[in-house]
Amino acid sequence: MARRVDSFRGLAQASRLRVLGVVLEEPGLALADIAERTGLHENTLRDHVRVLEDQGFLDSELEHRGTRGRPRRLYRVVSPETSHPLAQRRIEIAKQHGDLLRRMVGDESALDEESLHQLDALYEHLDDVGLTPDLDEQELTVTLVPCPFHELVDENREVVCQVHEALIRNVLERAGGPIGLDRLLPYTTTHTCRVVLSHGRGCDGAPE
Repeated sequence: MARRVDSFRGLAQASRLRVLGVVLEEPGLALADIAERTGLHENTLRDHVRVLEDQGFLDSELEHRGTRGRPRRLYRVVSPETSHPLAQRRIEIAKQHGDLLRRMVGDESALDEESLHQLDALYEHLDDVGLTPDLDEQELTVTLVPCPFHELVDENREVVCQVHEALIRNVLERAGGPIGLDRLLPYTTTHTCRVVLSHGRGCDGAPE
């Protein structure tokens, strides 16, 4: 199936994952700070940052300073609480796709609508970043096969896992509902990762 026009092609480069990892760890960094921590030249970094901003991963604001001089632009990862039209549009489109598919196949799920919409959003996010998700709705697990970053494991495993874990939490929270990330199990096989989710409500709909 053809990839969507707005799929997350920007995360196909290890350098951009490193940028996200650095900003996740230290929100509010300026371009020079990010360059120093990643070892990337500022000219190269500007392109990476632009792509990450365009795709809804990074946000920025001008530094408020009481001294003269050009204010720096400070970067932080877009959070679920941040109003971001593109990020929210992805969520809404994923919900619509999920509803349409369930109507077409006549699928009756034991999960409530909010939970289903969270899974819709998570599935499309993982698919868009190229992780080929295999979702088990009953077990609330997602197997990611194959992981396109397995060749980067030795140098970037910690960064890759940190970034994807944060993005998964972000998507679930932005979609809104009782499902959360329990844990991310990286490289359960050489080319496979596993996402374990949790449901915050019991069978009767009450919080567990």
